[in-house]
Amino acid sequence: MSTLMDVFFHLQRQLFPLLEEEIGPLSPLDEQFGQVIALTDLGPLLRRYEWVGNGCPPYARVWLIHAFIAKSVYQFPTTGALIDALKSRPTLRRLCGWESVGDLPSESTFSRAFAVFAADELPQQIHERMVKTHAGPKLVGHVSRDSTAIEAPERPARKPAPVPTPPKKRGRPRTGEERPPEPPKRLELQLGRSLAENLADLPRVCDVGCKRNSKGHQESWVGYKFHLDTIDGDIPVSPLLTSASVHDSQPAIPLAQMTAQRVTSLYDLMDSAYDAPQIRAFSRQLGHVPIIDPNPRRGEKVPWDPAQAQRFKERSAAERVNSLLKERYGGRWVRVRGPAKVMAHLMFGLIALTATALFARLC
Repeated sequence: MSTLMDVFFHLQRQLFPLLEEEIGPLSPLDEQFGQVIALTDLGPLLRRYEWVGNGCPPYARVWLIHAFIAKSVYQFPTTGALIDALKSRPTLRRLCGWESVGDLPSESTFSRAFAVFAADELPQQIHERMVKTHAGPKLVGHVSRDSTAIEAPERPARKPAPVPTPPKKRGRPRTGEERPPEPPKRLELQLGRSLAENLADLPRVCDVGCKRNSKGHQESWVGYKFHLDTIDGDIPVSPLLTSASVHDSQPAIPLAQMTAQRVTSLYDLMDSAYDAPQIRAFSRQLGHVPIIDPNPRRGEKVPWDPAQAQRFKERSAAERVNSLLKERYGGRWVRVRGPAKVMAHLMFGLIALTATALFARLC
């Protein structure tokens, strides 16, 4: 946290006053954007994009990354709106890195660069470095796990035809009769697999999702589902994108594996959708204490003790972060197609949200 404190005081006492003298007064959004850029450690991640001297020199990728982050901070719905703002706002343009309007690349260059960043999972790597650097050294009390629906402008993928299976015999087996065992479920398989294997097993194609909202009504959407682990202070630490039809419990163990590599935590807070013995067992295997809202379909609800009930209230952090991502950082403005690009779009917003939450802890 001393590094974060140093960055904060450097911005407030040195950088922002110098910028105001150079380019004029900064708005609150300009200062927020400056804070986010200050925490994005891009140096080691940009070596793959260095120009080797063949062909025309490409536009500086670091400035394009800054522009995509600005798209989320300033809530521009499209890349065209971002470029128009860069042309008409000298302050924003110079904060990103371009001095004049003539230096701006074309919209097609923005699109090609975004496709490369999405394929390389560059935003995920930026976010991971930010979390490990500024939240990893500190002990975390609670990890709140939840998901949110992401609508996408694409057609749902066709589901493969079901594999025909022989009908099951009814009743108990006869004496000496052996029936084939039931195939293991995904949660059972995840317990013995690595993070990479579990991530590869999760479906990511666009399809139709359905869930019950807070008022008890069924809602459906076409697109994806964004799963997120959030720690105290409303700081998101581990994101995953799956198909919209994937149940919330399926990415729980991969998320726990990912979070354990980034921060050290004590309690895992989840709602009733995650009430499964495999998830509880894996949480205890990591040395955590799972506090999961019991699913009423699993029998009689056992009341919590007062301490558990009080700790479970911290799970509202996951809902606040999901709401912020949609309302202020572009989660509702998905204009790209394909899981890689959708994830990249959401991650640029999550980078801005994470940096803002880290600085908010100092104020």
